[in-house]
Amino acid sequence: MARSKTSTVRRKRHKKILKLAKGFRGTNRRLYKRAHEAVLHSGQYAYAGRKLRKRDMRKLWIMRINAGLQTINSNLKYSRFIKALKDKKIELNRKVLADLVVNDIDAFREVVKQAGLK
Repeated sequence: MARSKTSTVRRKRHKKILKLAKGFRGTNRRLYKRAHEAVLHSGQYAYAGRKLRKRDMRKLWIMRINAGLQTINSNLKYSRFIKALKDKKIELNRKVLADLVVNDIDAFREVVKQAGLK
């Protein structure tokens, strides 16, 4: 039986990695070994970045809610507002509350009123 070589398989694998490394700088885009390492690292950074994005968005929502509370009444605090919502069993998450602050401040005032803080 004839000996099987890896020519087409290897070329296909290399082309796949080099395609993923498109846009990288220098030899990280041209040489297979460097490109492969760069692609592996970029995957790790992307994975971590997806977790960080969730954390950053939650921080942004909290800042927006707090700013909305300050515009309604300077004595209102974020932590007391969230506690009041939980006590009144109002189940709105921070994303929705932040969206109300940005797009519909009157509805947010109504939520604050329902929480019993105004």
